[in-house]
Amino acid sequence: MHAAPLPLTCDVVLVGGGHTHALVLRKWGMDPLPGARLTLVDPGPTAAYSGMLPGHVAGHYPREALDIDLVRLARFAGARLVLGRATALDPVAKRISVEGRPPIGYDVASLDVGVTSDLPDLPGFAEHAVPAKPLGPFAARWEAFLADGAPGDAAILGAGVAGVELAMAMAHRLRGSGRAVHLVERGRALAAMHGGARRRLMTALRASGVTLHEASLIERITEAGLALADGSEIAAGFVVGAAGATPHPWLAQSGLAHVDGFIGVDARLQSSDLSVFAAGDCAHLRETPRPKAGVYAVREAPYLFHNLRAAAGHGSLRRYLPQRDYLKLVSLGSRAALGERRGLVVSGPWVWAWKDRIDRNFMEKFRELPRMEPPKPPHVHAAGVIETMGPKPLCGGCGAKVGRGVLTGALDRLGPPKRRDVTPLPGDDAAVLTIGGARAVLTTDHLRSLVDDPVTMTRIAATHALGDILAMGAEPQAATVNLVLPRLSETLSARTLDEILQTAEEVLQAAGADIVGGHSSVGDELTIGFSITGLCPADPITLAGGRPGDALILTKGLGSGTILAAEMAMNAPGAVVASVLAAMTRSEAAAARLLGSAHAMTDVTGFGLAGHLSNLAAASGTGAEIHLQAIPHLPGARALAKAGTRSTLYPQNRAAAPHWPETPDTALLFDPQTAGGLLAAVPPDTAAELIRSLHAAGYADAAEIGRLTDGPAGQLDLID
Repeated sequence: MHAAPLPLTCDVVLVGGGHTHALVLRKWGMDPLPGARLTLVDPGPTAAYSGMLPGHVAGHYPREALDIDLVRLARFAGARLVLGRATALDPVAKRISVEGRPPIGYDVASLDVGVTSDLPDLPGFAEHAVPAKPLGPFAARWEAFLADGAPGDAAILGAGVAGVELAMAMAHRLRGSGRAVHLVERGRALAAMHGGARRRLMTALRASGVTLHEASLIERITEAGLALADGSEIAAGFVVGAAGATPHPWLAQSGLAHVDGFIGVDARLQSSDLSVFAAGDCAHLRETPRPKAGVYAVREAPYLFHNLRAAAGHGSLRRYLPQRDYLKLVSLGSRAALGERRGLVVSGPWVWAWKDRIDRNFMEKFRELPRMEPPKPPHVHAAGVIETMGPKPLCGGCGAKVGRGVLTGALDRLGPPKRRDVTPLPGDDAAVLTIGGARAVLTTDHLRSLVDDPVTMTRIAATHALGDILAMGAEPQAATVNLVLPRLSETLSARTLDEILQTAEEVLQAAGADIVGGHSSVGDELTIGFSITGLCPADPITLAGGRPGDALILTKGLGSGTILAAEMAMNAPGAVVASVLAAMTRSEAAAARLLGSAHAMTDVTGFGLAGHLSNLAAASGTGAEIHLQAIPHLPGARALAKAGTRSTLYPQNRAAAPHWPETPDTALLFDPQTAGGLLAAVPPDTAAELIRSLHAAGYADAAEIGRLTDGPAGQLDLID
């Protein structure tokens, strides 16, 4: 008798992908706590490392060098990743509000959301400037400014250490461009520094060519630059705020004790609510206050990791005692830096090399994650077990479906319907029912989980199931929800069901369907499915109506199976994964309405584009040609296919055309798609206008990819 997986009984939620949480995730992946469900909430798939930002601004590091890949890190840690911005925390209800989704419940929570250098009270800042923190949006705006090529100086508001460091980095990058850098301070530059360190930094600042404006009060920011209180102006095309660290407003509104908006924590990193921890710049160490510096965030990580596990039921809490002073390393624009600790000041290229080595070693922790060996199969097993398991884990979504050949063989052995009010449509995934004179279509679909976030998974599964209804030109009517939940405590089951049902209702009602019931059970892993009916206001669009000469339109790029297979192996960049999730949750309803005059239509799912097009052509009695260079791909899919990434269903799909060359482009034709696009055969004289309409409706990757031919039924021909 095999051992069942342990039930999940405690929700540990990390809000923010700051440096402390990134290190906690790394440690959790090496030593997870059985029974705890770990969740990371962050607005984006990557988190920027602040230590390398000045080097990037100066041009010493590419943008991607700054990024900690949270998608990959979450996969390593076994954490569900929620891509969304936290907006509130309710310690009484133990819930975290996140934009665009139901609240997330927690038993233990930790906050590491960093700070902002936004200046909301300065007129014009929101419209014409960008804060230096968070780093991601700032870096993107800086790159856009550099690429713009239009004349315009740069201005930094705030001449503390961060502002001075940024100013020198910008001056180095802009040298020879004709653009100047202005550093504006309402008081005295580097007021918090003293002695030799301040003198050397001021010397370096002057040598960099930065124009320093001390005792200058900014009245407002305009499209042209800065308007000062004395009536003078500073022309600037790029304005950045670096005037100190400001906490996110929702922290002070949480009801947790705070100091000027920063969450107050004790030596155990616990807030006034013992189930909520905080670390990094958003936290204030009540017993041992320290400056906002990355070194403290890094040193807090092992203590936070230990104490989160203790709060979840394993071990006792430990106290963090921060060091009194720390090594300060400040970039000087060029490949030189200044170092200071306890009054000792050093500077020069060798300090930059020292800083560079420290920064690269830190980032290497997240790029070279420890290899965790999967559990080995039992020594004694039946013949064929190893071969059937295959060399890699089973994909989720449509990558986990039964192959086309096996499924078709089984379906072919079924007899025809006996009822006159049921019309089977060979090859279609839905049947037409006649009810009281009205025609309806019925379909069912379910997906093995491909992401751990129940909300994202529900959006994908609902979008996927609706595809069969929309492809037939029907209007979604009613749905039942079919769930298999992993083993969870009663509390976690209730939280998960709430998230799933609220999301399913939102997606289905937006499509016009109501949830009318469903079924749930408990199993080894999350599986979400829907049975949906749709009403046909006109003749349903089937696979069989295509005509030779019809143009073929595809509404969504290919590659979801490849990207998801790479993500499971931690080989897909986080931004690529975020992009494919957005694509899979995009509704095809508007596209289906625009394609309502199609002769034949299907959605592209588990059998890949080649398989579904072959089905359409066979049912229509036509051949088809595919213009390979016209096929749209999801961002990153082709590079991963070129690297050899394949879904577990790929070999079965590929067997349909073994004579075709094995290239990245042909491989993606057999890639199983989850919640894929619509494939429509339309009159050729309407194709160009339909493509324009689809682009205007937001389907930017919609493309004409080929045509139906008078060749043998179901035969596909490739045109390079």
